[in-house]
Amino acid sequence: MNKRWRKVAVCVLAFSLMGGSVLFADSVYQKVRVWSNGKELSDGGYFIDGKTYIPAREIDGLVIWSDSGKVKILKPNVHISLFKGDTIFGKVKLGKLKFRALCQVDSLTDDIAGVKLSITDPSGNVKDLDSSDLDGGQEDNFWFSTKEITYDFKEKGKYRFGFYMKATRNGDYALVSEKVITALD
Repeated sequence: MNKRWRKVAVCVLAFSLMGGSVLFADSVYQKVRVWSNGKELSDGGYFIDGKTYIPAREIDGLVIWSDSGKVKILKPNVHISLFKGDTIFGKVKLGKLKFRALCQVDSLTDDIAGVKLSITDPSGNVKDLDSSDLDGGQEDNFWFSTKEITYDFKEKGKYRFGFYMKATRNGDYALVSEKVITALD
């Protein structure tokens, strides 16, 4: 019986220490919910020693990681204008529409390898509309004009035009700006 009590005592002590360290760790940081442009970040953030930390990849910018431990976040000003002929628009009627997009990028601090424009319908379906590879020698401000696009606005609601950039030719695109328009009956 004496051996059994020792085992029980060791287990109680071990679980007590584990529980104490979990309580201590919980008091050092606190998980927080974070929203950016009306969307909650899936990973949220942490509040540690009076500072809030959030995942860099979730802030709608181009994140560039270097081997030296540096992280660059590119978030230039991007203005998306949509044209039907020479007329700018922000609302559309249901049905097919031919249009062009003109995207102005300024305050870019580093070279990038490519840009693209996509559209997300009210149901969440995404379609790439146009893209361009860049030579990396662009200035801190430039224009990206799409080819003429024909798109079928099939349902009422909000459509999101997303402007994406990538840092390297084989890199992934990252959303840096959005424009929302409404499709009406």
